[in-house]
Amino acid sequence: CFLTITLKTNQNVTGLALTTFGVGISNFIGSIINQKMGGTGIAAFPEIGKAYRTPLPFAEDLGIVGDLFLSYGFMTYLAIVIALIVSFVITKTRVGLNLRSVGEAPATADAAGINVNRYKYVATCLGGVISGLGGLYYVMDFAAANWQNNILDQFGWLSVALVIFAVWKPNMAIIGSIIFGALYVVGSFL
Repeated sequence: CFLTITLKTNQNVTGLALTTFGVGISNFIGSIINQKMGGTGIAAFPEIGKAYRTPLPFAEDLGIVGDLFLSYGFMTYLAIVIALIVSFVITKTRVGLNLRSVGEAPATADAAGINVNRYKYVATCLGGVISGLGGLYYVMDFAAANWQNNILDQFGWLSVALVIFAVWKPNMAIIGSIIFGALYVVGSFL
């Protein structure tokens, strides 16, 4: 936030620099933990990872419907709820209208009395929190609480492609996530 909003640095360059820094620092810390654990990958938190992957308790009772739609960890459903809430806020509320106006025409929003910097800071911080939850989901649920160097590289760049694909619309991001996920799964069957 500080670099791109206050200092007005280029967002693309800042994003690439922070991505490179994030991958480097996570690999550095991960390798130290891995060395202390004495392994090739970190499975230091298997109980916590298991809690993240625990399906809903009533999923087994619903047969194939439960297996298809309710047999995932709680973070999957949290992600869906967050996406729906964000979609609603952005498209149906005054805050969303102000946020869209800040993104599309900051000078016009400022002239209308909207605190542009506050909206940018809050939106960027909330986006960072949601991204962090995505990383947490990946490591704890998808990767079964195992850490290896560069574990998030492929899906980190996939998330950038998803944002471009979604054209900044949450509903399109949900559809794009389903399409990208389906293509990922189809690849394992081929």
